[in-house]
Amino acid sequence: MRFSLNKVSFACLFFFSYGSNAQSSNTNNLDISQCPIPSYAKISHPSDKASSENFTILSSTSSIKKDEFAKFSGGVTLLNEEKSIVANTLSVNRNDATVTANGDIHFQNKGIDVFADSLSINEKQKTTQLTATAYQLNGSAGHGSAEQINIDGNGKTLSFIDSSFTTCYDPVPDWLMRASEITISADKKSLEAYNARFSLFDVPVLYVPYLTMPIGDERQSGFLYPSISSSNNSGVEIQTPYYLNIAENMDATITPRYMSDRGTQLITEFRYLQGLQSGQVDIEYLNRDKKLTDNKDSRYLARLQHIGTYSDRFRAHIDYTTISDDNYLVDLGSSQFNSNDSYLYQVGELSYFADTWQTTMKLQDFEVLGNHQRSYKTLPQIEISSQQALSNFDGIIDIYSELSSFDTPDKTKPTAERYHIEAGLLYPIVTPAWFLNSELKVLQTNYRQKNINIGSQLEKNVSRTLPKVRIHGGVNFDRELSLFGHSYSQTLEPQAQYLYIPDKDQSNIGIYDTTNLQDDYNGLFRDRRFSGIDRIAQANQVSWGLTSRVLNDKNAELLRFSLGRIVYFNESNFNNSEQDVVADKSALAADIFVNLSRNWHFSSDIQYNTDTSTTSKSQTSLDYLFSNNQTIQLNHRYASDVSGESLEQISLATNVKITQRWQFVGRFTQDLQGKRSIESYTGFEYSSCCWGIRFTYHRNINSKIDDGNIVNENRDAFDSSFNIQFVYNGTNSKQSSNSVSDMFNSSIFGYKRPYFLNN
Repeated sequence: MRFSLNKVSFACLFFFSYGSNAQSSNTNNLDISQCPIPSYAKISHPSDKASSENFTILSSTSSIKKDEFAKFSGGVTLLNEEKSIVANTLSVNRNDATVTANGDIHFQNKGIDVFADSLSINEKQKTTQLTATAYQLNGSAGHGSAEQINIDGNGKTLSFIDSSFTTCYDPVPDWLMRASEITISADKKSLEAYNARFSLFDVPVLYVPYLTMPIGDERQSGFLYPSISSSNNSGVEIQTPYYLNIAENMDATITPRYMSDRGTQLITEFRYLQGLQSGQVDIEYLNRDKKLTDNKDSRYLARLQHIGTYSDRFRAHIDYTTISDDNYLVDLGSSQFNSNDSYLYQVGELSYFADTWQTTMKLQDFEVLGNHQRSYKTLPQIEISSQQALSNFDGIIDIYSELSSFDTPDKTKPTAERYHIEAGLLYPIVTPAWFLNSELKVLQTNYRQKNINIGSQLEKNVSRTLPKVRIHGGVNFDRELSLFGHSYSQTLEPQAQYLYIPDKDQSNIGIYDTTNLQDDYNGLFRDRRFSGIDRIAQANQVSWGLTSRVLNDKNAELLRFSLGRIVYFNESNFNNSEQDVVADKSALAADIFVNLSRNWHFSSDIQYNTDTSTTSKSQTSLDYLFSNNQTIQLNHRYASDVSGESLEQISLATNVKITQRWQFVGRFTQDLQGKRSIESYTGFEYSSCCWGIRFTYHRNINSKIDDGNIVNENRDAFDSSFNIQFVYNGTNSKQSSNSVSDMFNSSIFGYKRPYFLNN
């Protein structure tokens, strides 16, 4: 706080008014969802000409002794560029270079608003002192009181003597820190407290000789709030994360995780950002699991993720994970994956984008957990694609080529090199009322296969040539519709596709990266039935579909109904699981979405076999939204064949605001085929503007992998856990946690809104 007593302008204003609180905060009616921070109107001179070297004093009356002393009273305001003072009386002594003020003082600078009984400024010592104070940090929820506040000359360091600090605004704060001294540094964006005593709901709970905490949005190194839990699987767990702010573009979180039944695990997360490069490295390590008496090996998980743009044309992506054993996720859990994940995806990609073509080089592998068939890895796979418009013609020449090398650690299985190219002509016609896309291509694939077993149908060198003809068109009709006194728009969108690919025996080719694609309404209009190209299914078929929508005056979709199927012209459908399936049509596929009101949503999709009168697959969801962030969802899933078994599950998920500060989250999932519970999850959260606490209980099937096989048939094999987590909502009102999302994601299945159930 620097000023010059040699440059003082005195003015007497008999009609001066000042509003001290432009946005007053009523703490008794605090809106928890918004958590406003009180702010105070800037004290400024009407002419707005204050500077750091000059200050202006405004008052109703004044008494001045030339070149020595001046006293002001009646709505006194002192202004300069760096600070402002409002008081009942103010005195300036030029002999000892001091300013004193008394009575209803409001001191303001860029970092703080202080209300005090008295103020003293000493220019020679470059100090400012206020007594019997209450303060509010600007732009922060931090506030409190102090017997005395000392401010250094530049106003960047404040010292609070016999003080208190909190971010809560209730008459009795949820939490309060009292300290013999609190120091706030504007440069460090931090708070330091000495002899700190913490109280919860006015009850003393903790004494800390020294601590530091951030007071704004700036990242600060230090301990984060701990998490305490208990489970049958690991016993009592305590996690105490430490955040390390390494640099402006780097940080890390180191979390010791104590498990009473297993030992102490170290979890580290390192993040970096450099220009257009960003990534994260996660390492989890447990030296020895005390619960596994027959296994003294260390247990670990490591994951590297990177996304980068190296120029306008080069892109890179890496996601690599390795794990010590198959049961790591089941036993120890990880924020990186779900405990019921059955494989770890490992991929590295480098792409180049030219004006009319692009290429991608990919290294890909899967680390499969359990006794599954070992997957193939691509080392590498190179893709090149190009689309070139023809001059004087609306057609497009489309070329896609791929070179792949497949390897496997299983020495009993064949390996292969595959080169594939498909080239042809696309002729798209698109208008607002209709579209017609035509495609004529030739597909050429060459294989060089090795390590072929004696007696196998596979051949060393295979060449496969297939033509493909595809014509896909549709029409968009719409009309005005009046229902219940409201106007709507209704659409009718029929579409049809003809696809032809001749039949060719492909039993001499191994299966390296190919599997069946999921059947649904959108899948009716694909040009393939498999994800890879080891099998290209024969096709002589017509797909038809019909969609109708009802839209309101804001073009929001209130109703959508889609129905369609495939009609086969060939006598025999594609070979599936070594069994010839003869059929002249596919299952009937339907998709429904109904926005019953602002609160009710219904969605469903189904594949129904009309010949056998059976359902192949279905999923249905009904959502009711009470209000913002409050909902209940009933979900049903059915599949007739999942790894040779039928699956049918029903789930109920909800989150409800019990009171203004209490939230409930729950999920229950039942296996209808096995007549058993799969998961029960319950969570309660107390949340205020300044802090929160979560209590969660989770009970789920504890699937183990024993001798390579997944074992979850024991109806008593459940893991139950209880968790307590403290949440600090920060000193800035913009900081908030999505508690509902966090708690739902802690369950196995989570929660999905009805618009995104196509999974």
